[in-house]
Amino acid sequence: MHSPLRAVLFDMDGTLVDSEKLWDVGMHALYAQMGGVMSEESRAATVGGSAESVMVHTYRDLGREPDPAAMAASIDWLHVYVGELFEGGLPWCAGARELLDALLADDVPMALVTNTRRDLTEKALESIGRHYFSVTVCADEVPHGKPAPDPYRRAAQLLGLAPAQCLAIEDSITGTTAAEAAGCPVVVVPNDIAVPTSPRRHLVSSLQDVDVAVLRDIHSGLATEVA
Repeated sequence: MHSPLRAVLFDMDGTLVDSEKLWDVGMHALYAQMGGVMSEESRAATVGGSAESVMVHTYRDLGREPDPAAMAASIDWLHVYVGELFEGGLPWCAGARELLDALLADDVPMALVTNTRRDLTEKALESIGRHYFSVTVCADEVPHGKPAPDPYRRAAQLLGLAPAQCLAIEDSITGTTAAEAAGCPVVVVPNDIAVPTSPRRHLVSSLQDVDVAVLRDIHSGLATEVA
């Protein structure tokens, strides 16, 4: 018999807060700063990616030599730029704050699992509210960021749970792949990019469509699907 839902692991950008639009601004600014123009295809390819994978794609897209020092400097430039945008406040995704409040009231542990670096995540938490999360895991704190399973495995470990006991909530292909590879059933709330279906994924159009009871049912159904 499968274990009941013990925790919910949330992605941040595009899932809880509509910050992907701020990353769009930052990425366009980075391309301009580097003398290029970012295409819609390039932006789609970088949504949800780690800082390192995004920069590898950017340098390849612009025909730049993938010099590690130069890419590290570009990552820092992008995070400073987007950090200033974050300080203006982050808009909630529909239903996200209400779901966090409901889970908190029901004593369901939550983790924030993000490909955003710790320094920028701390700024975001000022807007979101760090009191919701028992643990937070950032891409620069694990060997590999999403789509590798490391961030989700680390979050479950910090909570003292098996990944299968947790339900991940994601908006991107990159993040969903990471959660699934870690062994978590996943609720997918696509933001700007469509995410394919699979037996370990349950797609919803908005977090307004779910509450704690629905999440428990989804987790139970996904666990049964792969049992």
